[in-house]
Amino acid sequence: MSRLPITIATWDYDRVRALIDGRVKVEGCDVNYITMPVEECFERAFFHGEFEVAEIGFSPFLIALSRGPTPYVAVPVFLSRMFRHSAVYIRTDRNINGSADLRGKRIGVPEYQMSAVMWFRGFLQDEFGIAAKDVNWIQAGLENPGRRDKFPLNLPEGFPLISRNDVALSKLLADGELDAVISARTPSCYANKHPKVRRLFPDYRAVERDYYRKTGIFPIMHALGIRRDIYDGNKWLAASLYKAFLQAKRLADAEFVETTALKIGLPWVTAEYEATTDAMGPDFWSYGVDANRKTLATMARYSYEQGLAVRLVEIDEMFAEGNLTETRV
Repeated sequence: MSRLPITIATWDYDRVRALIDGRVKVEGCDVNYITMPVEECFERAFFHGEFEVAEIGFSPFLIALSRGPTPYVAVPVFLSRMFRHSAVYIRTDRNINGSADLRGKRIGVPEYQMSAVMWFRGFLQDEFGIAAKDVNWIQAGLENPGRRDKFPLNLPEGFPLISRNDVALSKLLADGELDAVISARTPSCYANKHPKVRRLFPDYRAVERDYYRKTGIFPIMHALGIRRDIYDGNKWLAASLYKAFLQAKRLADAEFVETTALKIGLPWVTAEYEATTDAMGPDFWSYGVDANRKTLATMARYSYEQGLAVRLVEIDEMFAEGNLTETRV
């Protein structure tokens, strides 16, 4: 029986490099692995279906799943996870001293439906009672005009969201036309040290540690997806991919604790790893469904509450069928 040829497209994470360089194989497959920035990967996967297996934004995936069959079937390999308190950039001349001051402000987002923005809106709702409708949203490309949603939005009539195709968010923030921007990628106006732009949480690490201590949630951004036509003809592929990506992540994890000669170019990487495991446990970046049920349920709730998903998606329908857990003997 011939092996299945597949192209896998993701960003160049440490946790996938063993798949890129061939140390880890995907059972039953001949793999062509290519890396690219996540924005390009999402664009080519969702709009053009170029890859048999691809990194997918989990918020757009939940939106699509709530409406019917999805272009990609998800595997619980969470390639990107990140606390997003660091992703909020504000003007210093708008009397914004904390999260509660964002009510009624003009906030720019690259995509209303993107995972990073959805998570922070959920934080505002749960912690401060600020609903999505209590903010004036402006959607535009971060640095270049013309960015588009993956799926149509399901917002009520009169919802305070406008799209701008003529200008980029970073310029609007620098020029004072926005009060804040929420963006996974750092706006150039902040990177270039604009005198009136700063992070909402300068010490975001402390805020994010407190958030985890309170909620037990490490937000999921991206998962792994199998293009539906490939999955329908090869249901075994989901388990093969899960096993391979889990093995690759474990090889990457082992490099955090190497002390003879540092494999990662940060002088205190070992201390940071120890602090992270003390705060979050040894399997802080977990794959699989069972270890992530609270996070997944919260994400599904946020998607529905914020007018993204048209119904509340259940955890047990989110992922491919089959044995997507580690086999124990």
